Amino acid sequence: MQENACSLTVLFDAPFWVGIYERVSGGQLEACRIVFGAEPKDYEVYDFLLKNWHRLRFSPPVSAPPPESRRPNPKRMQRAIRSQLQTGAAGTKAQQALQLQREQNKTERQRRTRAQREAEARRRFALRQEKKKARHRGR
Repeated sequence: MQENACSLTVLFDAPFWVGIYERVSGGQLEACRIVFGAEPKDYEVYDFLLKNWHRLRFSPPVSAPPPESRRPNPKRMQRAIRSQLQTGAAGTKAQQALQLQREQNKTERQRRTRAQREAEARRRFALRQEKKKARHRGR
């Protein structure tokens, strides 16, 4: 049976409020970073997810351990939630997934700018050659 799970962690990453949306499907974890700006209300977060779900860009999948199948004791769960709120950090797997996405975006951006720079250099070279030919035509 394939296990699917998702979680949204909203934290303050100075100077903005950020949401880390993690989804686990088939043992693969994908993460997405959402910048909210000012502190969002619960209904604003829910409304944002409903309206912008198709625009979210998730990181490439990373292998994740299978989630626990047992429901924990409610008091223990409250303690775990309180400790997560005090640490304020996203899961390390999510951080790795987001870092991988940032690296891929960076290499894509570098490839694009390199291609633009080379195209501009070729255009300038062709223009210089054109001018050189035009100067020698009068002889």
